[in-house]
Amino acid sequence: MGSVTLSQPEVATDSLGFFRWGRVAGQVLLTNDAGDWAFLSEAEFNDLLAGRVTEGHPRFEEFQGKGFLRDGLDLDALATRVSLRNRHVRRGPHVHVVTLTLRRGEASNGQSVEPFETDMTTETAEKIVCLALDGMSPAMTFELQGQGGEPLLNFEVLRHLVEFAQSHNKQTTGKNLRFILLSNFTAMTEEAAEWLIANDVLVSTILDGPAEVHDANRKHLGGSAHADVVRWIDYFARRYAALGRDPKQWYVDARMIATRQTLEAGPRVVDEYVGRGLPTIQFTALDRFVVGADTWAKLGYTVTEYLDFYRRMLDYILDLNRRGVELTERLASIVATKILTSDDPGIVDIQSPYGAGSGQIAYNVDGRVFPCDEARVVDALGDPIFELGRIENMNTLGVVRHPTVRAIAAASLLDSQPMCTDCWNKPYCGFSPVRSFVAQGDLFGQRPHCFECKEHMAVSTRLFELLADENDSEAKGILTRWSVARSPHAFDTRATRETF
Repeated sequence: MGSVTLSQPEVATDSLGFFRWGRVAGQVLLTNDAGDWAFLSEAEFNDLLAGRVTEGHPRFEEFQGKGFLRDGLDLDALATRVSLRNRHVRRGPHVHVVTLTLRRGEASNGQSVEPFETDMTTETAEKIVCLALDGMSPAMTFELQGQGGEPLLNFEVLRHLVEFAQSHNKQTTGKNLRFILLSNFTAMTEEAAEWLIANDVLVSTILDGPAEVHDANRKHLGGSAHADVVRWIDYFARRYAALGRDPKQWYVDARMIATRQTLEAGPRVVDEYVGRGLPTIQFTALDRFVVGADTWAKLGYTVTEYLDFYRRMLDYILDLNRRGVELTERLASIVATKILTSDDPGIVDIQSPYGAGSGQIAYNVDGRVFPCDEARVVDALGDPIFELGRIENMNTLGVVRHPTVRAIAAASLLDSQPMCTDCWNKPYCGFSPVRSFVAQGDLFGQRPHCFECKEHMAVSTRLFELLADENDSEAKGILTRWSVARSPHAFDTRATRETF
C-alpha cells in the first residue's frame, strides 16, 4: 500500500479569535459563542488561519467585528453579545406545566373513570400558583394539560387555577401571565370555549394532518377525532374574528406527531394546515421510548427517513411562502431566530444548559414536582428518579438549587460535552438529558446516538444551505420574517410525549 502524506495548514494562532468551523454548502462556515457566523471560501479560510486577513483585506472589518480576529477585538462588545444569547440562565423558571387530570374520558373497559385520585384539587392548584409567582421571572406561562388525555375533564380546577392566578398576581407580584390549554377537544363545550376566550386562555391542540392520517393515529369512541379538532379550530377562529382580535396572535395552535402514515402523506399534511388557515406547523418525531415496542413497530421509522421527510416538508413550506402562503415551521423558525438575530428565543429544550428546573417546572395531579414535563412522563412510565418533592414542601429557589436540577444542567452544558464543544452548531443547539436517560441510560448520553443532535444538525444545515445561496435572497427574506414573528404559543418544542 502507498503512503499518505498529510499537510498541516499554516496557522497563526496569535492572530485568531475563538471560533468553530465546519463545511456547509461547499463553503467553510465559522461560528462563535455569540452566534456570529460567516461563510468563507477555502482560500479565504486558509488566509484567515495563516494570519493574512489584516487591515485592508476585503473582509477584515467583518471578521474583526464578529470576533474571529484578535486584532482590534472589542472584547466588551463580544461579551455583551454572549451574555444576551445566554440570558436564559438568569431568567428563572417561567414555564409551569400543570397536569390537571389523569382521566382520558373512558377507561379501557368502557366504564367512566372516576375523578377520585385522578384529578388535581383546587388546593394543589393554588399551591402551584403561589410557587410559580414566587419566581424571579417577570413573565410566567402556565400550560394546562392532561396526561395523555383531556384537561377539560377537570374544568372546575382549570378555571379556579386561572382565576386564582389572575387575582393573586394582581394583588402581589404583578407579573405578565400567559395561560395555554393543550386540549384534544373531546370534552370541549361552547360554555368552556367562551370562558377560555373571555379569560384570554390560548388554546393548543393536536392535528396530525388530513382525516385519514389523524384518525388513524387518534381513534376515540363516538366519531371522528379529526372532525372534533377542525370543528373547534373553526369555532375559535370565528369567535376571535368576531371580537376583532389579531389573527397573528389569536388562533388555535395545532401541533402534530409524525407517524409512518404522516411520512407517506407528505405534503397533504401541510396542505391540511394551509386549508385550515393555521399560521404555524410543528413537526415532531414519534418517541419510540414512550409509545412502546408494539406501537413503534406499527407507526415508527428510521431517523434517516424522518429527517428526509422533514427536509422535504420544510422545502415545500418555503415554496408555499414564495407563492404568498404564510406558514411557519416552528422548529426552523426557532433555529432561524438563533442564527439571524442576536437574541435567543428562550425555548427550554433547545438551549444550553437545558431548562429543566431552571426554565420549566412540571406538576403532577397529586402535587409532586418535576424539573420538566418529560421528567414527569418518566415517572408516569414507572421511574420516579426525577421527582423533586411535593408542592407543599417546595419553593422556586429549592427547585433551582435541587441536586437533580443541577445534575441535568451540568449534563446538558454543551461546552463540556464531547463533540458538542467543537461543533459549529453549538450556538444554535441543545438537548434533553432526560431523553438521554430514557434512550441511553444516563444523563450525558453519547451524541452519535442522540436523535436531537441529528435533528438539530439537519435543520441548521438546511437553513445555512439556504443562507449560503446568494441567488436565493427570497429564502433569506422568508427565514428573516420567521425569526422576528414570535408565536404567543411558543415555549418549547414538545407536542406531547403521551400520544398513543
